[in-house]
Amino acid sequence: MKYVTKADGSPQPFDWRKVRRTLRNLGLGEKDAERVAREIEESVPDGVKTAAVLRMIRARAQVVRPAVAHRTNLRRALGLLRPKPEFEEFVRVLLREHGYRVESGCILAGRCGEHEVDAVAYKDGTTIFVEVKHHASHHRMTGLDEGRIARAIVEDLQEGYRSGQCTVSIDGALIVCNTKLSAHAKRYATCRGIGHIGWDYPEEQNLRTMIEETQSYPVTIIKGVSPSVSARLAAAGVLTAKQVAYGDATVIAHDAGILLREVLLIAGRARAVLEP
Repeated sequence: MKYVTKADGSPQPFDWRKVRRTLRNLGLGEKDAERVAREIEESVPDGVKTAAVLRMIRARAQVVRPAVAHRTNLRRALGLLRPKPEFEEFVRVLLREHGYRVESGCILAGRCGEHEVDAVAYKDGTTIFVEVKHHASHHRMTGLDEGRIARAIVEDLQEGYRSGQCTVSIDGALIVCNTKLSAHAKRYATCRGIGHIGWDYPEEQNLRTMIEETQSYPVTIIKGVSPSVSARLAAAGVLTAKQVAYGDATVIAHDAGILLREVLLIAGRARAVLEP
């Protein structure tokens, strides 16, 4: 068995499945990702540093799909978004892509107090409020507190509706975060009926799969998009690579206050990333 050396100097077994997952995150198809991962497994020396493995992954991926040169890792791209308003609005856009009717800027009255929520979403006769949690580091776990708070808000809003103080009948809560969930958070959410969408949870519809199914990648997945440009695009309502790739570049440049040639450059890279 081969080992890799982590940044802290500790060894861990080489896992080709993690390599395959990273290749998939870079946009390779399943077959290509598995083939390249196996090739890397055979070629890396024992004890190789993880940073060297990542460089090898990007180099091999670019041979298969040159557009990889124009994109960053999806988890990193999500981390580059500012929590407010960019990631919150990105989540609202993503939910709309998946059939939700979404309202933002909502203050709901409970029996004991008012609650400002990130969104109210409607789908299949169910009404939920949405709380969005963002971590700049995708290695950080989303823990139990968000679920406990959401549960308390659900109870207060439902009591408020029954007493006539809240005009919206809330059926539940949905917490959306860009990181993994702790085991405790998952267990509590399941027990209390709190919906969660995390990076890889739940298995059938998590943040990664929801983004990939609709190609709703954040604009920060495009290399070369600076934080200031991302913020200007977000202020103009452009949150996804699709919007800049296929939108009217002249209108985007005007609304965002960005030079047209810069918008055209980003749009070209976005199309290369999105198209096979």
